[in-house]
Amino acid sequence: MGFQENGQESTRKYKMDSEFVEEDDIPASSFDNHQPEKTKSTKKYVMACAIFASLNSVLLGYDVGVMSGAIIFIQEDLHINEVQEEVLVGILSIISLLGSLAGGKTSDAIGRKWTMAFAAVVFQTGATIMAFAPSFTVLILGRLLAGIGIGFGVMIAPVYIAEISPAIARGSLTSFPEIFINLGILLGYVSNYAFSGLPAHVNWRVMLGVGVLPSVFIGFALFFIPESPRWLVMQNRVEEARSVLLKTNDSAREADDQLAEIQVAAGLANAGKYEARAVWRELLTPSPGVRRMLITGCGIQCFQQITGIDATVYYSPTIFKNAGIKSNTQLLASTVAVGFTKTLFILVAIFLIDRVGRKPLLYVSTIGMTTCLLGLGLTLSFLVNNGAVVGVRLAILCVCGNVAFFSIGLGPVCWVLTSEIFPLRLRAQASALGAVGSRVSSGVVAMSFLSVSRAITVGGTFFVFAGISALAVGFVYSCVPETKGKSLEEIEMMFHYNDGEWQSGELELGDLDADHLVLKE
Repeated sequence: MGFQENGQESTRKYKMDSEFVEEDDIPASSFDNHQPEKTKSTKKYVMACAIFASLNSVLLGYDVGVMSGAIIFIQEDLHINEVQEEVLVGILSIISLLGSLAGGKTSDAIGRKWTMAFAAVVFQTGATIMAFAPSFTVLILGRLLAGIGIGFGVMIAPVYIAEISPAIARGSLTSFPEIFINLGILLGYVSNYAFSGLPAHVNWRVMLGVGVLPSVFIGFALFFIPESPRWLVMQNRVEEARSVLLKTNDSAREADDQLAEIQVAAGLANAGKYEARAVWRELLTPSPGVRRMLITGCGIQCFQQITGIDATVYYSPTIFKNAGIKSNTQLLASTVAVGFTKTLFILVAIFLIDRVGRKPLLYVSTIGMTTCLLGLGLTLSFLVNNGAVVGVRLAILCVCGNVAFFSIGLGPVCWVLTSEIFPLRLRAQASALGAVGSRVSSGVVAMSFLSVSRAITVGGTFFVFAGISALAVGFVYSCVPETKGKSLEEIEMMFHYNDGEWQSGELELGDLDADHLVLKE
């Protein structure tokens, strides 16, 4: 790693079982024996941790997917108007900012692992209240609790996975929450279709109630996954951190190297000086490097939502109804196709993100989304006429194309970037800020889509989304560096370096000394 490049001795000492052993005294065979087996078991362990940590994301995805269909029957049963519909759909995203804001401080206080547990409990409480809600008011109360839980969950899962993953696979593993969001959306769509035949006063309650089931698996996961080693180092629990790193690295040598980097990044010598108020002070009055991080992290989070993905997912039945589909069963069946497409292409993204890099996927994603959103606007404006087959087919194709391009880039890469670009001392709080930007943007889009569509037509609304998506292409070019294959500490240094190398992502760890990683007065 870069610490050796900066001039430290190539022969180093490693602490093993309370004894220091010279690297040169360790037989080479001790590193080679059973290495393939160790590598394989390490990969399985890290992947299992990433999967369990991502289970909260199923809850968010399921809520998004199921509400798109449940709202049809909630209207019939509780007789809500269009404004109440917008509030019911969008309030979850708005209120989740409270969970995201509190999530940073909570995760620094009680740990990443138990913050995920708290998120699951709060969400499940809200989901249970929604399932048994006798009125719109009680339904909103459950929605508020569910939103707070989602705010905690969407903020902490990518942070935890980024902190526990090796650099070479961090992009793929940190994308797992996005996979599970898409899986949840698909399950929500399937639930809508499966239970739509029940009476209107029962089916939407069953749809929402099924979302409680993932809590069983989340409870089991808490007995399996370890705490983040970086959080443990911040708490001066170094031996516990090393124990976790031994499970997530292929050898004790790699674990000790990584532990040394984490200790430098954590600034243990200055830990007593850096309190929560100092974190917010640095975020609110940032240095040039931290300012670049905030622009990149918060900007990509906002563009993820203001390009209209939640409008497409939440209101896909409305879009298809506008295109000419009349039957509720056909509307819900069409949304299943959207959910399947979204889930399929997120798997493609996971395969590519650590191979081709973050930035190329963002280019493909934003350009493709712009094209599909423009096509959807044209279709809904000029080709829809009394249920004409060509208009219906093009609308479905454009919606599926939009979610496919979103899932291959802007969806997963957004969470990867925001979890890896911030320094350890700021990571939780800065990631919380990014999640707030995402949730507020999502809520504004969801709560205004019907009103804006009524004012400028559904087709006109998608012309606006296409224009915003085109702006996202320029943002990716000017503000997003390539982080593929770099350690979290290398990425931090990259943002502190000069503009040209920061943008190109060519900076090596050895180009700067380690002082940039440690808080200065």
